Amino acid sequence: MIQRSMACLQHIPRRCFPKGVQEKPGPGIGSYEQVEQQLQSIGKYEQVLDNKSTQIAVAKLKLHIEEGLCNKMNLHRVECPLIVDELRGVNDMLDRDGSRTPVGFYIKNDHEKHPVNAQVVQAATKWKRMALAQFDCGLHEGVYTDMRAVRKDYFLDHDHSCYVAQWDWEMVIDEEDRNLDFLFDVVRRLYSVIKGAEQFILDEYPDLKTCGVSELPDDIEFVHCQDLFDRWPDLDRKKRESMILEEKKAVFLCGIGYPMSDGTAHELRASDYDDWCTEAEWPMDGRTMRGLNGDILVWNQVTKRRHELSSMGIRVTKDTLKIQLKMSGQEDFLNYPYHQAILNDEIPLSIGGGIGQSRTFMYLLRKAHLGEIEISVW
Repeated sequence: MIQRSMACLQHIPRRCFPKGVQEKPGPGIGSYEQVEQQLQSIGKYEQVLDNKSTQIAVAKLKLHIEEGLCNKMNLHRVECPLIVDELRGVNDMLDRDGSRTPVGFYIKNDHEKHPVNAQVVQAATKWKRMALAQFDCGLHEGVYTDMRAVRKDYFLDHDHSCYVAQWDWEMVIDEEDRNLDFLFDVVRRLYSVIKGAEQFILDEYPDLKTCGVSELPDDIEFVHCQDLFDRWPDLDRKKRESMILEEKKAVFLCGIGYPMSDGTAHELRASDYDDWCTEAEWPMDGRTMRGLNGDILVWNQVTKRRHELSSMGIRVTKDTLKIQLKMSGQEDFLNYPYHQAILNDEIPLSIGGGIGQSRTFMYLLRKAHLGEIEISVW
């Protein structure tokens, strides 16, 4: 039975959105010629901290940020899986077109009497929501993990790696919290942790103040991806993001995943965790907009490029799960234990996200490449 299920899972359904929803290129710049051009645009670059000091600073930042997550978000740390059973349906497929597949391997186990088709996690996104029930988290209480993952289908450039270190977090909410006011409040709390970490490390290493990079703004701005498209309809998504970040410096880009006015998605998002289809009132002007999710983006003054620190959102209900899976042509996913748990109200409503550790350290320590922070391959 396991082998038959494996055969089915090898052919992940392609998306079938209205108007043929597409996105511009995903993670990574796209080619090494473009990477070279981007890095050349930086001009003269010298790291402020040497290799040894960098690793010591990383350790200090890690402790500081984790303490901030606990205090600001009411989270506690839990252990996180590195491998999962494919048949549980808890691995993160990262998008909804099946192009970024996890590393898998076969565990014989007991002379193949009880084999397991295992996968290395790409993120703990869905696992965390189930963990909220496992760890008996109450309302507005949650967990965070020191997650490690492998994403073999990423293009390897200066801010993308196939080895991923991430703070994955999840918090219990109720129906009344499923709105943009609540989402934006959580974003502000997360941003304050990052902003506080910047001030902490600048005090620890004053030389970081001498490299000509200004500090993060005190407040983060909120922008909907449809508004971004309306301003720059002829640019691809990353250039649109760079344009707004040159103005605002720190932005939460909201509503990623639902088709915009031209029928394209700003970026594809998986259909079974973030809720990107729900209509909600935009707090700034009362408009009705789509999506309860988004990304924390900052302007990287070293690389002169948009810099993503976090992706997050209010999670799907059993109703929006069915809507989004139907839109993406993945209704067969409803047979997985994770999806059944949502349909049967066995796991709580939640909000959650992931904060890239190496990218955050890269930004705060004024680095030009992830390889100055983490050990991986490029």
